[in-house]
Amino acid sequence: MAHEQATDQNQPRGCQLCGADRKTSTCHGFQACSACRTLIARVRNQPEVVRRIWQEFQNEPILPGDGPPATETELPDVLDGKRYRTIDREQNKWYLSISEMNGNPVEVFASTAFDRDHELQSRISNLTTITRLISLILRHIFLGERLTFAKCLKQIKRSSRQKDDLPDMLYGVLSRYDPAAREAAERDSRG
Repeated sequence: MAHEQATDQNQPRGCQLCGADRKTSTCHGFQACSACRTLIARVRNQPEVVRRIWQEFQNEPILPGDGPPATETELPDVLDGKRYRTIDREQNKWYLSISEMNGNPVEVFASTAFDRDHELQSRISNLTTITRLISLILRHIFLGERLTFAKCLKQIKRSSRQKDDLPDMLYGVLSRYDPAAREAAERDSRG
């Protein structure tokens, strides 16, 4: 190889990549054993293989620019989806709808036939908060939508069904950490 040199007597013995105490030579600036030199060549000549392997085990881009596109993708008016019916431990039926884009989940909705039951109202507002935040995360993962604190606050606020329910209280506390939300709350309180 053009980028390899024999190991110098003064250099420490051992592969910088795998740590094995083997004879090494310099390959693209690394002291590497023969097996790791093969790996370096693979990384250099076929980086897409390394990206796929990395994604499989790390579930994140190997480099900041390797993730989904940074541009905001607006969801179309109509999406493919699947609906699942589940039953909770109290025998209430729940319907979970997953909207998909290019085969990936991008929104989650949950509903129940018992949504007029007063006791379930607070559970439903909590569930709405969870599904809105999960949907935001899914769009971040699969569509590259930028995830911001302001967007999280907006989804929490939208999931509140009545004053002083859990989402309303969460919004009230968390908005203290967001200057824009703090200003809006001050304007609202002034009337």
